[in-house]
Amino acid sequence: MRAIIIGAGRGSRLMPTTEDAPKCFAEIQGKRILDWTVEALKGGGCTEIVFIGGYRIESVKRDYPDFIFRENRDWPDNNILVSLMCAEDLMDRPFVTSYSDILFTKDVVRGLVECRDELALGVDTDWREHYKPRTQHPPHDAEKVITRGDRVERVYRTIPYEEATGEFIGVAKFGAEGARRFREFYHRRKAEFWDRPYREAAIFQKAYLIHMFQDMIEQGLSFGHADTPGRYREIDTQEDMNLAQTLWKP
Repeated sequence: MRAIIIGAGRGSRLMPTTEDAPKCFAEIQGKRILDWTVEALKGGGCTEIVFIGGYRIESVKRDYPDFIFRENRDWPDNNILVSLMCAEDLMDRPFVTSYSDILFTKDVVRGLVECRDELALGVDTDWREHYKPRTQHPPHDAEKVITRGDRVERVYRTIPYEEATGEFIGVAKFGAEGARRFREFYHRRKAEFWDRPYREAAIFQKAYLIHMFQDMIEQGLSFGHADTPGRYREIDTQEDMNLAQTLWKP
């Protein structure tokens, strides 16, 4: 199983930590976020790490020479969805993708790897507890999901707080067929919406992964899920970093 980490952006809300280093180099409990990420991915069954870089990619290349690299040169002008496709040539076999600013464990990765679904999302079912102390990143900004049984029915920021059954943690699994469907769907939507509004994004280039996931669900594609009960944290602000120093308990 290949892992693709999406780490091109700067993370401006984490300044001054990201003044001279990529966001994934921020340290939580004496370890870089990136090291926590690699530990979880490898512990969950991924044997090869791909890193999509942009801002300060040279630092990652220097410190992690065993990674396979793909570069998003236009990272200031696009977002996570377009960034992921910089590694399209490496989507020729099953893979797990991950945001680069999150903390999670090998258990949810293993759950995704072992999942029989061609497309599956990692979901934090204890997400409300995660948001209680976060004053700078309120729940309305969470990538909330509604699941029913083993299916993801919706993944949308605007899902009402009371209705959400979890939060997408930024880790997803694509089987070989799921990866093929994802690539084909992406290119259809790119041809239709490039430089035009797409879902909630002002233009297609600024779309998030969840925009396309929800689009795919509405078009009849099936997404499974693997859950983690709170063993997840997003590091988006300095407040998140401070909270994680004591609250992150893998």
